[in-house]
Order: sequence, then C-alpha cells, then structure tokens
Amino acid sequence: MHVLLTGGSGFIATHVLHVLLDRGHTIVTTLRTQDKAQKIKDAHPTLGKNKLDFAIVPDIAVPQAFDAAVQSNPPFDAVIHTASPLSMSITDVQKEVLDPAIQGTTGLLASIKRFAPSVKRVVVLSSLAAMVDFSKGDWPSHRYTADDWNPITHEEALQDAVNGYRGSKTFAEQAAWAFMKHEKPAFSLTTLNPPFVFGPVMQHLSSLEVLNNSNKRFVALLNGMLLPTTFYCWIDVRDVALGHVKAMEDESTAGERIFFTSGEQYCNKDILQILDEEFPEFQQRLPDRASWEKVGYPAGGVYKIDANRARKVLGKDFISLRQSVVDTVKWLREIGI
Repeated sequence: MHVLLTGGSGFIATHVLHVLLDRGHTIVTTLRTQDKAQKIKDAHPTLGKNKLDFAIVPDIAVPQAFDAAVQSNPPFDAVIHTASPLSMSITDVQKEVLDPAIQGTTGLLASIKRFAPSVKRVVVLSSLAAMVDFSKGDWPSHRYTADDWNPITHEEALQDAVNGYRGSKTFAEQAAWAFMKHEKPAFSLTTLNPPFVFGPVMQHLSSLEVLNNSNKRFVALLNGMLLPTTFYCWIDVRDVALGHVKAMEDESTAGERIFFTSGEQYCNKDILQILDEEFPEFQQRLPDRASWEKVGYPAGGVYKIDANRARKVLGKDFISLRQSVVDTVKWLREIGI
C-alpha cells in the first residue's frame, strides 16, 4: 500500500515507519521542517523517493494544512495520523495544544475527503488519556474498555498543560468520529488508544529534554527519583507501531476504537525491581529500596483493563514489561545515560 504517515519524526511514528518499510509498503511522511526530513532520509540512505518521500507541513493547525500533502502520484491507499502536540512547557493551552490536535485531525480528514479519493483506510493515534475518568482515581471495581471516554470539559482542559493534553486527545478523537458521522467520507476510520508507551527510541533526539514523557520515568528512576505510577497500564512502542500498521492492513478494524494496551499491568515498583535485577551496575543510582512500596500498587487495588482486541490485532503476544524495560535502559546506556 502507498501510505501517508503524519508526524514522521515522533517517537511512535519512527517505529511505524520502520514497520511499514519492513512490511513492503511505500511511504510519504509529513514533517514540520526540512531538517527533520533530512535526518530521516539520512537514516535510510539506500531508499529512493519511490520507497520513502517527504512532505513539509509546518503547522498542522492551519486551515488546509494537509491539502498538498495528501495529493500523491501514485495516489495514497491509506493514512496513519500520529502528528499531535505534546509539550508541558506551554503558555496558551488553546493555541498550542487544543487547536493543533483538533484542527490537525479534522483538517487532515477533510483534506483526504477532498483531494485523496483513493484513500480507503485512515488510522489515528489517540490515547488512554481520551478514555480515563480521572475523577474516579484507581477505581478498582472498573475495567477500562474502548467504550470509556474521558468526561473532561473544555474549561477543565484550559487549566494547565496536563489537562490540556488530556483534553486535546479526547476532543481530537471525538471530532474525528463526528467528522465520520456527518461527512460520511469514502474512507473508514480506526483509532488506537495506547496508555504509557515504553521502549527504545529510533528517532534523532537533540537532547533528553525531547525524550517522550513515558520513557522519561526511566531516566528519573535511574537518577534516584521516586515517581508515582499515575497509570497502571502500558505498552511497548514496537507493539504500538505494529498495531497501527496491522489495523491499516486489516479491514475488519474499520470503524473501531481500540484500547491498545498490553495485557500486563504494572506499577513503578515493578520497573525498579527489573532495573535492580537486570542492571546491577545501576543499583546504587536507584531510589532507596525502603521507599519502593510507595510506588507499588495501592492497598485497595486498581482498575482492570481489556487488552483482548489489541492482542487479536497484533496476532502475537505482547512484548513483556521486563523485555521493554531492558531494551529501553540498554538504549539509554548506549547514549551515555
């Protein structure tokens, strides 16, 4: 298939790109700058434009931002949308987070409908943040499924960067489904909602400051910082990437919202124990062992999760937490952390 991948320099997107190439697809990926495109091109020096090409979209929130990018020769068969803002250093939640997420998603869908009639499948990266009701806390009586929606309001989303991110994922996904209902385009939509995403990094990082937020917990723990778990579910980035591509390839996922989580839940105490067992050279860097219980499971338990559809889409077992932690920390060690 000929695929448009948005946000190709992101943590998840670089893995999606790898899976697409590995499975024989041809790709055009959108990036904000020519410099970002050049870095990806340099990482794949043997691939010609017929296999991997680039489209520059400086600002996805601008009206008609994707009009040119969705037009291709040969025409696209599918689109995977991963581009979305995620920054905790913002001054205007509406302008810097909500607008790019919502308008970027609906604008892309509108551009596809108008200029890319050949597209039959669209897969959008959403998030567990669009599912969780944070007012319920650990909610041990509940099992999260794809039917759950975050009830966050626009006013709550404007309060700070964290709420802004949660609102952006919720509102962008709701807007995508509303577009499908009202516009009735010729293509189908599938959304994938992963929780924390761990795993080794493939993209070029200018500094650790731009490391994805989920993986930053490993840096913090290895620097002796004790972090709350926050979410008790996770998935490896390589499974997320494969899931996006398989959802694109598998027409049975059309119209589905999929909670894309590993079936193995976790707490930060689990990660500390794995670090302690697998990396004895880092033991002295970890938080004091006596404090680990503070980031274990709460006495009353936590919510359950439904990973059945994600497992079926993958068609294989999930990468284990131990393997994901080991591979992530080995990568951190390689870059000198």
